[in-house]
Amino acid sequence: MSDLQIEGLKKSFGAISVLKGIDLSIRSGEFIVFVGPSGCGKSTLLRMIAGLEEITDGRISINGLVVNDVSPADRAIAMVFQSYALYPHMTVRDNMAFGMRMAKVPKREIAERVERAAERLQLTQLLDRLPKQLSGGQRQRVAIGRAITRDPKVFLFDEPLSNLDAALRVATRIEIARLKQSMPGTTMIYVTHDQVEAMTLADRIVVMRAGEIEQVGTPLELYHKPANRFVAGFIGSPAMNFLPARLRGDGAIETSSGDAIRLPRTPSADEGLMLGVRPEDLSLSSGAAVMRGKASLVENLGELAIIYVDVGAPEPVIVKLPGDCTLRPGDAVSLTAPNSRLHLFGPDGSALNLH
Repeated sequence: MSDLQIEGLKKSFGAISVLKGIDLSIRSGEFIVFVGPSGCGKSTLLRMIAGLEEITDGRISINGLVVNDVSPADRAIAMVFQSYALYPHMTVRDNMAFGMRMAKVPKREIAERVERAAERLQLTQLLDRLPKQLSGGQRQRVAIGRAITRDPKVFLFDEPLSNLDAALRVATRIEIARLKQSMPGTTMIYVTHDQVEAMTLADRIVVMRAGEIEQVGTPLELYHKPANRFVAGFIGSPAMNFLPARLRGDGAIETSSGDAIRLPRTPSADEGLMLGVRPEDLSLSSGAAVMRGKASLVENLGELAIIYVDVGAPEPVIVKLPGDCTLRPGDAVSLTAPNSRLHLFGPDGSALNLH
């Protein structure tokens, strides 16, 4: 069991500030996922936890022990990299055992740990194969198994599925989820740019931008209650729709299509407002509408249809509808959404309380 505390953590490369003061508390046994756009600092933060990057300022503690100056090998942390980093001339068994041999672990214990890890990851039948005889998903499971055998306090995953094709990503993601279930007391920290991985694996998600944390919360908290427009637009696929809006004198919000929405609570700001609504929260309406426009593009995907609607805003509104939708480009469209699913953001991008 390992609590991990990050306090005022900063990282600079010369005059370039990569991390600008990260504060984060991770509880024992949590599965934490770092997400954010490329260059936001999520992989740098992971490498600093591992001890692979020097700390410019701040501190990292594991179980109350400050590890800033502790070598990576002595932090009881195991890291799984994007590249599998397997020794090509060694069998799966030897790859998984190598670290323990270097640490002078007794042979019998090495064999037992390798067998347990191989069984957990369904690698038992592959132990005598070389890496070149394995698929990408199998190689990644070997890399994970090598980490398991070290019996670490904390697992770190740096985009471990990014080199796999779509089918292997799904299969290996399921393996990682099963691994977490089988090791409930082990803390895991996972970096990804894939929202599906973040939403399905995480106990909590840390959304980062430009070296800072924008919001920390459970997947559903971030989805339903984003703290600001950046988080609202980053979480969800397709992304949340945003429309310029203004507060009318009667307290209603008017969208760019000219439709008015009465909200339970009048927002505190009246200029620079942005209305947000997720594509899956919109539906066709024959009565009152949140917005009106014309379908400009229809993508039929079988189980659902993605409709792009021109409502007079800078960008088309994206709507997710059932696959039997009969809309065609050029059709007039009226859209509605429950008030509880609408989001409003102020001039600074922060979420305004409407409910």
